[in-house]
Amino acid sequence: MPIFQDENSLAVKFFIQKDIPEETQAELCETITSLGGRVESKVPRQGYVLTQPGTPEEERLRLCWISTDRPERYFVPYTYVEACKIAGMLLKQIFVGNEGPIKMHIHPSIANVNARAALSQRIMHSGGDPTASPQSAHVILADPNTEVFQHLVKSYQGVPDKYIESYLWVKKCVEKGALVYTPLVYKNPGGRRPGEERTQFTEEDEERLCRWIATKIPYKETGGRTGNRLYQQLCEMTVDSEYAWVTRHTWQSWRERYKKNSGRLDNMITAIVEQKKPAHGEKGQYGYVRQAEEKTRRSRKKRAKPADESLHADLAKGQITDCIDRSPDTAVPIIMFTPDHISSEPRASISGIRARQSPDEEEMADDEDEESEEWRIRVGNQSPPPWAKRKADDEGGSEPRAHKKMRTISHSDTSAAPTTDGQAVAPLHCIDQAICDIANEFRFTVQEVKEFYDKCGEMDRARTRFQKMRQLLNTVDDSIDSLPSETTKQPPPSTSS
Repeated sequence: MPIFQDENSLAVKFFIQKDIPEETQAELCETITSLGGRVESKVPRQGYVLTQPGTPEEERLRLCWISTDRPERYFVPYTYVEACKIAGMLLKQIFVGNEGPIKMHIHPSIANVNARAALSQRIMHSGGDPTASPQSAHVILADPNTEVFQHLVKSYQGVPDKYIESYLWVKKCVEKGALVYTPLVYKNPGGRRPGEERTQFTEEDEERLCRWIATKIPYKETGGRTGNRLYQQLCEMTVDSEYAWVTRHTWQSWRERYKKNSGRLDNMITAIVEQKKPAHGEKGQYGYVRQAEEKTRRSRKKRAKPADESLHADLAKGQITDCIDRSPDTAVPIIMFTPDHISSEPRASISGIRARQSPDEEEMADDEDEESEEWRIRVGNQSPPPWAKRKADDEGGSEPRAHKKMRTISHSDTSAAPTTDGQAVAPLHCIDQAICDIANEFRFTVQEVKEFYDKCGEMDRARTRFQKMRQLLNTVDDSIDSLPSETTKQPPPSTSS
């Protein structure tokens, strides 16, 4: 059956607004006729008036022809014909009330422009008015996924004839073919319902309550009998079959029962306590918990810094070197070694360093200075102390003692300097050591290598130079020694003409 025919197979009547373009009117007439409808030249009593929304002619038609005497005369946009064709049925005018089209407001929470336009068209095709303001609208459509939706629901829940619906609500109503608002459900406000009987407290309930309190808080002066937690714990005992009776009342009811009858129930609790005679703070009593284990604190030991740490650092840098002969009869000379690249300022003595690190530092008296004279040491180029000087018999002897041997340096040991008069010298500086290594490796004199290094200042360049010089010397033919020198060359014999 064509969609523009009623149950009695009669054609549905349409009236087209006159100022709609003629091409559009021609297309509408053709579509309506093909779907079983009929276009009238006058406004029908029952049927549809196709208008162009927002035009003065549309307002004039509504003012002139809307009447409560003609409830089956509907005003719809001319796109209604195409919408019915797409839907495959005659769309019912469900958004029409006793006073005309139901006013609706599309809330800005529906931000998609295309969705707002499609929603507005669907409302108009079903007889509604989507152009109303929030104050005058009967239905406010909003996005349920936003926070403003719940705010609107709470704001207008007490306002009659004002409904907050989701934008999907329009589609559901069109599919059902009826106007159905979201139903209200009853939410229990709490309290006892009228006519509902209340569970009365019995003597057995009071006796059990007193036994519970006597077990948990046997002595009232401890406090806590009117607290909430005591009775909440009582209701949590429902898992135990012996405490199945606690479900007869809520924990608030148990608490109120004791609070309102504390004078009488305290006497019952005292009688129970006198029989059991529990001690204060026994295990299981309310408010007493196991004492936390004491945590032993381990003291952190700080590593003491050695008193002569700075002294060892100076010795490692080559600033101070003590070379002491372990012979009991030999004097102990001290030689300061100062490399060329280090400042030659006098260094502090070892005794001075140790004295500064002494925890009990005091000013020395004059008499103590004389007593410590025998413990002086040699500093820089100063004369050695009296205790380090040789004895007369040692200095006069022409032959050294047998146990005092001069230290010699072999060609393979270039890390230590030669000894002079039995006094050991500190190790060579790294630059001097490198110069000696180059001289020994390529068989040149130390003086030659040192002179070239002083000119260029680069150790790698000096090594490369003397390496190439040695390679060049190795390539020279041995027969060059037999060649006569230029001074011994004889002039060629003259030839007589």
